[in-house]
Amino acid sequence: MSIPQIVYKGHGTGNDFVMYADPDGEYEPTEDEIRFLDDRHFGVGGDGLLRLTHPRYVSDLSAEQVADLEAAGAEWFMDYRNADGSLAEMCGNGTRATALFAQRLGYMDAPGGEPLRLGTRAGVKVLTSLGEVPGLGRNVFRIDMGEWKAGESRAFAVTIPDHEGAARGTFVDMGNPHVVAVLEDRSGRGLADDATLPTVEDLDLTRKPVVDPVLASDQNAEFVRVDAIDEESGMGRAFMRVNERGVGETLSCGTGLCATAVTLRQLTGIGDWTITVRGGTLRVVVDDAHVELTGDAAIVGKVELL
Repeated sequence: MSIPQIVYKGHGTGNDFVMYADPDGEYEPTEDEIRFLDDRHFGVGGDGLLRLTHPRYVSDLSAEQVADLEAAGAEWFMDYRNADGSLAEMCGNGTRATALFAQRLGYMDAPGGEPLRLGTRAGVKVLTSLGEVPGLGRNVFRIDMGEWKAGESRAFAVTIPDHEGAARGTFVDMGNPHVVAVLEDRSGRGLADDATLPTVEDLDLTRKPVVDPVLASDQNAEFVRVDAIDEESGMGRAFMRVNERGVGETLSCGTGLCATAVTLRQLTGIGDWTITVRGGTLRVVVDDAHVELTGDAAIVGKVELL
């Protein structure tokens, strides 16, 4: 096997991963091994696999990419793979789980120390350890997710097999592709007047949503309920569910949370959002230049493979 005998199980607000450290570049996994490890019946179980290694040991990176990451201060790299074995450009929850793992291994400072500059296929992400934060968790990290790009508002039609109705979605690039649809609006702004799908809670997201026009890259699809907007504080609250490409529905999606906040800012002008997913609550702050995501992470076990 090209994976170590000892692996770990971790998660970021319920978005769960099989994890291992590979400081010497000995254990680049195969697609079959990833599918086995992430299988919830025959393996350890997870939404994806996180390999913590150095940029020079990631075979799909070019020499130029490695040099750029190292020049930007990224000693460590999050080699993230979806549960189906496919490569993923970025995983916001995965960066926090990776940072906590690195912290436990002594590769990152404790809360109050220096941030971790973590290499990803979407560039270097800077993570700051905050420790315990009321309302967010015990092992909270803030990550600068970098630049975002958004397409025309509501330019995509989104449907779900065996569900009546449709919604309009907005494309957001967070280093990986998303289409975000607002299905409910309790703020009274009429943000979901064009949506005819069931409520967010009632969706069957084991079925892959259909996006039209089709994106060659495929996409993560987010479905959102706006709960409240406070004009005085400039803050909003929302609830989100997500179907991730290569995985299915997950309890949380960090880049999806960011894409949701970008979309809601485009619709409302509000850039500071507290967003609840089925795995917990996170804060997302968006401005013209970048997105910051703040949330919890956990390492729940150590597994010896037989």
